[in-house]
Amino acid sequence: MAGCTTIEDGEIGTFEASEALMAAVVSPARPAEDVARDEARLPLETITFAGVAPGETIAEIAPGGGYYTRILAQAVGQQGKVYALVPASFASRPGGLDAINAIAEQYGNVEVVVVDGYGNLTLPEQVDLVWTTENYHDLANGDVAATNRWAYNALKPGGIYFVEDHSAPGTGLNATSTLHRIDPTAVRQQVTAAGFRFEAESDHLANSADPHTANPRELDGRSDKFALRFRR
Repeated sequence: MAGCTTIEDGEIGTFEASEALMAAVVSPARPAEDVARDEARLPLETITFAGVAPGETIAEIAPGGGYYTRILAQAVGQQGKVYALVPASFASRPGGLDAINAIAEQYGNVEVVVVDGYGNLTLPEQVDLVWTTENYHDLANGDVAATNRWAYNALKPGGIYFVEDHSAPGTGLNATSTLHRIDPTAVRQQVTAAGFRFEAESDHLANSADPHTANPRELDGRSDKFALRFRR
C-alpha cells in the first residue's frame, strides 16, 4: 500500500499504518511523559484500528491529560478537527481545563467542550469518529444508554464509534466502579442496543498475564485491554 508501513508482531497482528498516522505518533511536539507510555498503549496500532484519517472530525470523550488528543489533532491535520469533550466534574476542579486548553492553543484544530451529561449535547456538526479510551467503564456507571444514543446521533451515517478499555471478562458491569474495568461483552450489548453495528475487535492491547483482579492503575499500564469498533 503506497504511503503506508506494515507493522508486524507475533502478539498484535498486522497493521497498515499511513505515514500521516506515523507522523502523529513520532511527532516531536509530544511530551516525553506521553511517549514513555507508548509501549503500553500502542498508539499507532490503536489509531489505525480505529480508522483515524487526515481531514476527519473526531469527538473525543473525556480526554484526560490529552495523551490521545495530541495524537488525534496531528493525525487529522488542519483540515480536520477534534472536539475534546471534558466532563463538567473534571473541568470544575482547580486548573482542570489548563492542560487541555493548552493543547487546544498549541494545535489550533482542537475545540474544548465542557459536558454536563450527553442528553442535551449538540455539537456544531456531525463527526466521523466518536472516540473513548479507558473511560467507558466510568460512562457505564451513569446513563450510558443516553451517552451511546448521543454518540449514534453525533456521527455521520457510516461513522465509527471506537471504544477501548480495561477488560474484566465475564463480569458484566460488576467491576466498573470497584476495579475500573468492564466486560467487553457488556460493552457490545450496550452499544449495539443504541443502533450501532459491531464491526471489529482487536487484541493488540490484550495481556493474558493480567489476572483481572487489580485496579489497572496498579499494573503500570499493562492491564488487559480490549478495542472495539462499531459503525453507525
